[in-house]
Amino acid sequence: MKKLFYLLLLLTTFLFSQNSCIGCHNGIEHIRDNSSKMMQEILAKAEEAGAKGNDCVVCHGGNPNISDKNASHSGTLKYFLEHKGPKEFYPSPTSQWININTCGMCHAEQVKAQWNSLMNTEAGKIHGALWSFGKADGYNHTESNYDANNTHERLGTKTYQEYMKMLSQKEPQAFPKKSKKIAKAPTADEVEKDPLLSVYTYLRQECLRCHTGGKGRSRRGDFRGMGCASCHIPYSNEGFYEGNDSKISHSEAGHMLSHQIQSSRKVKVNVHGTHYSGVPVETCTTCHNRGKRIGVSYQGLMETSYGATFDADGNGQPKLHTKRYLHLTEDIHYSKGMLCQDCHTSNDMHGDGFMTGANLGAVEIECQDCHGTTKKYPWELPLGYSDEFELKAKTGKARGTTKTLAEYLKKGAIPKDKGDGFLLSARGNPLTKAVRHGNKVMMHLASGKDIELKPLKYLKEQKKLSKKALVAMDKIEAHTDKLECYTCHATWAPQCYGCHVKIDYSEGKQNPDYLAASHAHDIHGQTGEKTLKDFLVDGKVTETRSYLRWEDPALSVNGEGRVSPTIPGCQTTITVIGKEGKALLQNHIVKIPNVEGAGKEGQNSITMSQVNPHTISKKSRTCESCHTSKKALGMGIEGGKYFADQTKTTIVDLMTADGKVLPKKVDEQIPAIPNLKHDYSVMVDENGTQVQTVDNHWTLANPLSKKQRDILDRQGACYACHQNIPEGDLAISAMNHMANMAGVEIDKEKHGEILSKTVKISAWVQVGVPLLLLFGLIIWWVRKER
Repeated sequence: MKKLFYLLLLLTTFLFSQNSCIGCHNGIEHIRDNSSKMMQEILAKAEEAGAKGNDCVVCHGGNPNISDKNASHSGTLKYFLEHKGPKEFYPSPTSQWININTCGMCHAEQVKAQWNSLMNTEAGKIHGALWSFGKADGYNHTESNYDANNTHERLGTKTYQEYMKMLSQKEPQAFPKKSKKIAKAPTADEVEKDPLLSVYTYLRQECLRCHTGGKGRSRRGDFRGMGCASCHIPYSNEGFYEGNDSKISHSEAGHMLSHQIQSSRKVKVNVHGTHYSGVPVETCTTCHNRGKRIGVSYQGLMETSYGATFDADGNGQPKLHTKRYLHLTEDIHYSKGMLCQDCHTSNDMHGDGFMTGANLGAVEIECQDCHGTTKKYPWELPLGYSDEFELKAKTGKARGTTKTLAEYLKKGAIPKDKGDGFLLSARGNPLTKAVRHGNKVMMHLASGKDIELKPLKYLKEQKKLSKKALVAMDKIEAHTDKLECYTCHATWAPQCYGCHVKIDYSEGKQNPDYLAASHAHDIHGQTGEKTLKDFLVDGKVTETRSYLRWEDPALSVNGEGRVSPTIPGCQTTITVIGKEGKALLQNHIVKIPNVEGAGKEGQNSITMSQVNPHTISKKSRTCESCHTSKKALGMGIEGGKYFADQTKTTIVDLMTADGKVLPKKVDEQIPAIPNLKHDYSVMVDENGTQVQTVDNHWTLANPLSKKQRDILDRQGACYACHQNIPEGDLAISAMNHMANMAGVEIDKEKHGEILSKTVKISAWVQVGVPLLLLFGLIIWWVRKER
């Protein structure tokens, strides 16, 4: 017996010194390359726990000495470290509910910061929906996915921390110190008493699927992990595992593509012999395909209600994220191979530890941080440039560059090339992929590529900018100081006008509450999303829209105080069907009193939102697309002239010439929207009166002011001249007659030449003649005095 005991002990020791997990999971991919620094640190942790050679237990826990599946799937590394024995098992070790014990052993800063990041709280999304249903606390962002407060130390440089403190004091409504978990989904009986409580059903069934606390919806294009795995573990659109572990189903959707971490340029992921690094854009679009749709737009994808081409079997386009798409022009950064993480910083994505209510508060980068302006290199710009949150351009001393990095940033891929230092973001954090070399910038991308970037000032000095570019960016300083760069350089923007939401409580519990499912986590880090049927709540949400556009968007002022592209946000038109099948609200637009330029009668809570469309190109939108466009002014597509009175129901049937319907049995073709007195695209009417909400997060966000519209508006410029051509005064008539006699053809080039000469002559006449008169008077006075 004694010999048997020692034999078993020897065998146990041998097993403990090997990765015995692969006895079952033979063929599974190494989570990281064995030669990598990260894997060496993982193995060191395993040895510390008494599981030498077994990297699996560091993340998953478990008991590697037992062959029985149920018994081996118990125990955590934390318990190993403290007690040298098993406790719990983490099937999804990146789950935010337990990742402080796994990922947090090495990446504590990001794991702590995740709780207050927008990807987790979804505070902006929640506030926007509450506003549209009349349930928000004004502009104050008080509700989120969780009870939360700012208890962690804010990440970032001291300069960044001071900047954010200033910004939080300036915009306290959008930088809350604490927030409360949103209310539960209401019952059908509660909705009967207050139909607008249905907003919580809407949020929990539809809007809150994407936060990192859960895995979200299992549909094509929506498959992903949770917590850190939301971004750092690859999932394909189809959701199938394609690795070599026979214990993981290859036919059941919902699994990772491969058991490997994707992160930075120094991490190589091998899928079927193809090696890649960085986080693919498709990982980000798993969530960023709703709302402002910046993920799919970056790829050039614009959703459509139409079909498309057919495949070899005659099948139509499959739905992706439950949508069909057109392929429009991709963002130039995407075309050059840039991933989302190449621009967006660690703080942008993980959060800085403090809460913010909307994207402008969370995103610290600006276009000028890398491209500069035609008059200043990025390092010559002051901190806060283009991130002013006031109505004038930031001035001050040059921000310079830095070679100093916070310790938590060094855990990522930091290029050995330090050049003249890392560029700084508008808020004072180092951009670890952008290194200054003289008057150029070397971009060390997550994909492994290196791209040389030539700032605008360098291009101007090298005479590489076109005449149009110089006029727009160099000569017209207001464009540079008062507009976002993407106001002109966004090729297109998705515009989904009118969000018609129906919430039907007549058929009981049909759809799941995704937020409740994610809250139902256990000690293993798993949530309730595998059993969504256990989280069904009253009501069923259905969404439609009025129409889609993608051409040049409207303009308004964003929270930073700059003119920005503007697209429909939550333009929510609400229909609530009660438990008896009768409409409690029908096509209802909430009016909020005493806000957004309205008095007691209230402002329509349908919202237009400023956006960076992520569809950037070198070629900008035309001057005319802003200066001769009612839509750009905020007055709607062609001034909103296309739509009939939407406050009246449209009936289409046999009728008399004066509109009397002849049949008795008729149905409404288009039911009325009582409060919609203008088209959804109209922000201000022809009198300059605001007719819907324009942003509901930031103090400065508004439609263009009358002064701005007057400066922008150049409609009728042709008429100003041509009302006198050809039969104007004697000089104009004579010039026109001579041009006809000489056979001069007035084409576009000649027309521009005439205008240029006309302006110059006019300027010299209006300035030169008074100067000559003044000079003559001075000479006369001098002679007289002599």
